[in-house]
Amino acid sequence: MKARYEQDRRQVEQTLSTCFSTRGFPFDGLLEAMEYSLLAGGKRIRPVLVLEFCRAAGGAPESALPIACAVEMLHTYSLIHDDLPCMDDDQLRRGKPTSHVKFGEWKALLAGDALQAEAFGTILRCKLPAERKAACAEILSGAAGIDGICGGQYLDLDGEGRALTEEMLTDIHGRKTGALLVAACQMGVAAAGGTEEQMESAGLYGAALGLAFQIRDDLLDELGTEEQLGKPIGSDRSEGKTTFYTLYGAERCQEMVTKLTEAAKLHAGTFSDSEFLNWLADYLADRTN
Repeated sequence: MKARYEQDRRQVEQTLSTCFSTRGFPFDGLLEAMEYSLLAGGKRIRPVLVLEFCRAAGGAPESALPIACAVEMLHTYSLIHDDLPCMDDDQLRRGKPTSHVKFGEWKALLAGDALQAEAFGTILRCKLPAERKAACAEILSGAAGIDGICGGQYLDLDGEGRALTEEMLTDIHGRKTGALLVAACQMGVAAAGGTEEQMESAGLYGAALGLAFQIRDDLLDELGTEEQLGKPIGSDRSEGKTTFYTLYGAERCQEMVTKLTEAAKLHAGTFSDSEFLNWLADYLADRTN
């Protein structure tokens, strides 16, 4: 399964490397800033989910590569903006200086804006049937907007310095982290022309995976190392944010990750070939970065 994951990841990396590689424009500096963050590495979990849910729903994963790249473009935009001084003001991302540190704030801001727009352009220009492209674009817009990343980021920043309940924290991260993972799963099904039952199961898998992912992140932010994570540790605590770790501690958080991972695997059972999806859920539950 690890070899299959690496194959998917390499396909995505190769395709992403060609998206903005052409030079000779007055705005080459913008393309450079976009590529800097887009090609900075990472696990590429979201695009891999697109490819694998397309496969699980009976489609050809190669046909969903543009959709997978679009998800990663939108994810990268969200990271660039999340790191800005007016947001979390982070200096490192994936072991490298963040975009605004490398290029300055205004270039970073525009790089994020452009990546968000190009994510939708990449979907709408691809060769999938029109109804499948429209479905993917609609799913992604929901994950990006007020019910997704932007709404979650607002609630996250608005909640700094205040004690949040589990319900409030789950709502924040269901939008900020979970929404794009759900979208990646459902866009894979949409790219394959899958059934409503498959779409629902993909969403439930993504939601359980997303919450487990966030709780694991909170654990690593307290118990990991800067070398492992490629970014400073303890940043949420220093900013006065409530996390699952501050609410429950390490042992309870790990129990929650295990329970959510099993829930994700249960929903994967809707698909005739769920072996990879089960493996991925376990792999993310045990990750160290």
